[in-house]
Amino acid sequence: LALNHIIPTAFAYQHKLVENARGMKEIFSEKEFRELGAVQLQTIREISEHISTIRKHVEEMIEERKKANALSHAHDQAFAYCNQVKPHFDIIRYHVDKLELLVDDVQWPLPKYRELLFTR
Repeated sequence: LALNHIIPTAFAYQHKLVENARGMKEIFSEKEFRELGAVQLQTIREISEHISTIRKHVEEMIEERKKANALSHAHDQAFAYCNQVKPHFDIIRYHVDKLELLVDDVQWPLPKYRELLFTR
């Protein structure tokens, strides 16, 4: 889900912000751009950081999952999933939640928490 839906959506939104920043840089002086484009540039940076962390931990989680699946006893597998796999999932979830707050509602591929809370 993170690799096939969240990251591509974040990239698409980030691209929109990059285009917006380029446009601002063309019409404003360098000094004005540094001041007025700071929010866009910071958001682009934040999105990049979240994407990088998600990608890194998805890869690490997959490797830990492979190790856990190779174990022969269900108890050992459960222990490995709890202690080796789940911590990566928690980090991924945190950064996906942060992206959910940054990415445009129209582009976000999943229902947002506030939408789920107030849906009948």
